Amino acid sequence: MTTTIATPRRYEAFRKDITIDRVEIFPVRYPTVMRFKFFEGPTSGAGRPAVLVKITASDGTVGWGESVPVPRWGCETFESAQSTLRQYIIPIITGMNPFDIEDIHRAMNVEVANCFSTCAPITKAGVDIALHDLIGRATGKNVAELWGRTVPDGLVLSWTLNPRDLNELEPLIDQGKARGYQHFNVKVAPDPAFDLAMCRMVKQLVPDGFLWADANGGYELEIALEVAPKLADAGVAVLEQPLKPNRLTGYQKLRRQGALPIVMDEGVVAPTDLLEFIELGCCDGVAMKPARCGGLCSARDQVEILRDRGLWFLGSGLTDPDVSLAASLALYGAYRLCYPAALNGPQFLGASVITEPIRPINGKASVPKGPGLGVEVNEAKVRALAQA
Repeated sequence: MTTTIATPRRYEAFRKDITIDRVEIFPVRYPTVMRFKFFEGPTSGAGRPAVLVKITASDGTVGWGESVPVPRWGCETFESAQSTLRQYIIPIITGMNPFDIEDIHRAMNVEVANCFSTCAPITKAGVDIALHDLIGRATGKNVAELWGRTVPDGLVLSWTLNPRDLNELEPLIDQGKARGYQHFNVKVAPDPAFDLAMCRMVKQLVPDGFLWADANGGYELEIALEVAPKLADAGVAVLEQPLKPNRLTGYQKLRRQGALPIVMDEGVVAPTDLLEFIELGCCDGVAMKPARCGGLCSARDQVEILRDRGLWFLGSGLTDPDVSLAASLALYGAYRLCYPAALNGPQFLGASVITEPIRPINGKASVPKGPGLGVEVNEAKVRALAQA
């Protein structure tokens, strides 16, 4: 089967003769309200870092995006996102037409060159998301409508569990259930004995919930091969990123074992990566994150590939705040995500910069339906959070 990776001039039908007049960035830290292992470390008390991107067009139309680096998850940092945007990306995209989004991506990838895959994808995602918001607002269309799709009312979410010991597990599950969550994703690795005990306990307490295990590359191959059948017996439905991203022969062995569907995350950035891994027999699907893969252009192309091939399409995030969260909801809603989405920003973050914060009700998040991303950024809140 031949899959087209990108549609040339995907927004040509909506094109307006405008240019990018100015790009501003606002480095912020959202306060956290629960422990999450990826925000531990020397700056753990400072909150969840993000860089909001504001693009203003020559006709005054504004689009907002957000880069959400997590150094303990990937190699981009709060500081590198800012310097890359200020010194390399903003100078080259200023003056370009925001509707020429393919040209803008090419320009970013020339200035900050690709290596094995797209370089600085989390940083570039902030620009891509802002462009989609701007294009939508310039045309009066929601992002889903730009794609010829419709916006559902809501999206079912999954509650994230990352306990330090089993004594913490039941209270964490109770917190999720109290907010109406019925499905749970667990952080596993490197201790298989702990992981199995945790998963068995989750299934005992929530027998009908969708249980999804994410190792974030934390297993060695021999352990992964041993534990995957046991996780399946414990009620796990799918295993995400069991090995480091570059252990391709290991992924082939796990997939051939067939104990659980194997989905990739950290190693899949560009659509070309996904096509290669599919051809090599490395995965049964992907846990998609627009923030991880350079934004909505890349993420949407990958979802199309997965749907064409009949592979798993899971939706997750990088504990996305506000604008990045809205972009993920737009994508997953437009493509009718079939599984609970692990979008845990509302679970772990304690502040918002949009006028109507996205607050899940009964384990379900509303998908914004206004123009662009559908959310309204309160710039006064942005500036206050940046100063704080």
